[in-house]
Amino acid sequence: MATSTDQDTIDDKEMPLLEHLKELRKRLMWSAAAFFIAFFICFHFAQNIYAFLAEPLAHIMRQRGEEPRLIYTALYEAFFTYIKVAIFAAGFISFPIVASQIWLFIAPGLYKSEKKAILPFLIATPVLFFAGGALAYYVIFPNAWRFFLSFQTPATGSGFQIDLMAKVSDYLNLVMKLIFAFGLSFELPVLLTLLGRVGIINSGTLKKYRRYAYVGCFIVAAILTPPDVLTQTGLAVPLILLYELSIFSVRWVEPKLDPA
Repeated sequence: MATSTDQDTIDDKEMPLLEHLKELRKRLMWSAAAFFIAFFICFHFAQNIYAFLAEPLAHIMRQRGEEPRLIYTALYEAFFTYIKVAIFAAGFISFPIVASQIWLFIAPGLYKSEKKAILPFLIATPVLFFAGGALAYYVIFPNAWRFFLSFQTPATGSGFQIDLMAKVSDYLNLVMKLIFAFGLSFELPVLLTLLGRVGIINSGTLKKYRRYAYVGCFIVAAILTPPDVLTQTGLAVPLILLYELSIFSVRWVEPKLDPA
């Protein structure tokens, strides 16, 4: 960690424990207020947000000449599904405010050099998460839904018809799981670069264990995604690419050893 110098100082003053707790309460209240305001707004538009999340499935069904349709089998299921949609969307919308409150709480206790080191990671975190979610929505969903819908069978003279009757809650749970899986997985460069920045790992170690990391990427993809090769590969391949990117970013930030 950095040491105090004339050029590298902490922009903070000593505060008693009670003052720190008051400051923490203030930041938590701002974060909670941002989340609840976003929640009520998102609940008002929950039907539109759900329609956006369901559009990849609806688009594939229309291409197949089918009527886009999701069902619910309990009286309260649609209501609680919209509650989940509002919570899900509110978390996305309020995250920048919550992150800024966390930063405002911890920043006064950091040296200027530490602030410069951490700030890029705070900026990269939501960007990479949204990039992972966008990959899931625009690339993985259309191909995965097309694959799953291919198992429907029309009625024949000697057989019976198999149709998809997806529930609104089941579809939302799958969509949220995949978006979070891809979003969190895309944080791999941030995590590894932070570990490299503090000297826990280095680029040489990442190169040495590259083959094991590749296997680990496929294992993680198998755990986080549905049991189909298409979706698992769609997560594992970006993870491998992000791992390779992490090697370069760790090499860039890792502490340099003195030649002596």
